[in-house]
Amino acid sequence: MMTSVPTLQDRLYQSPWPSEFRFFQLACVVDDLHLAARRWADVFGIGPFHLMKRNIAPVIYRGEASTLDFQVAVAQAGPVQIELIAQYCDSPSVYREVFAKGEGGVHHLATVVRDFDAAKARYVRSGFSVISEFVGTAMRVGYIDTRAAFGFVTEVIEEQPAFMTALTRISDVCAGWDGTDPLRILTRDGYRVPDADAPR
Repeated sequence: MMTSVPTLQDRLYQSPWPSEFRFFQLACVVDDLHLAARRWADVFGIGPFHLMKRNIAPVIYRGEASTLDFQVAVAQAGPVQIELIAQYCDSPSVYREVFAKGEGGVHHLATVVRDFDAAKARYVRSGFSVISEFVGTAMRVGYIDTRAAFGFVTEVIEEQPAFMTALTRISDVCAGWDGTDPLRILTRDGYRVPDADAPR
């Protein structure tokens, strides 16, 4: 019986990560979520982007309590999730620290860890500072300032079952995407497409 031999491309995508700090996401700050998602879909063929509910979240930024008004859209691109982030408020933040209002670009790589405290402590021992953390949520999220060494911020996300289930569901939808509805606003019963005339 013949078995298929993995191609070089297969091996590149399936090569194992190290035991810790497995990056799964590339995140970009954008000014217009709808426009950015459609550009990613048109140019790179990535989609559909799942638009999450706009969120006003309590955060700690550079040691000070604050709130952040923001929204994200995500899509899976093979082994990597693409996250687009728009900030709607003028609060100082991990996003505004890198990009001023109206600017955008690659912001961070994200990793999911089982022991959030140990992961954060390891970065701190390595000489990196914590820029910001979301507080008061079931799943802890922190941003580490690794820019001087690597050129990007590192996001550390605590592994939680509900989050991992959501990642899998989005990945499955994107794997079978036929090109329709590149931007989808998630609803309780599925999704709806944005109204082109509605304010964003």
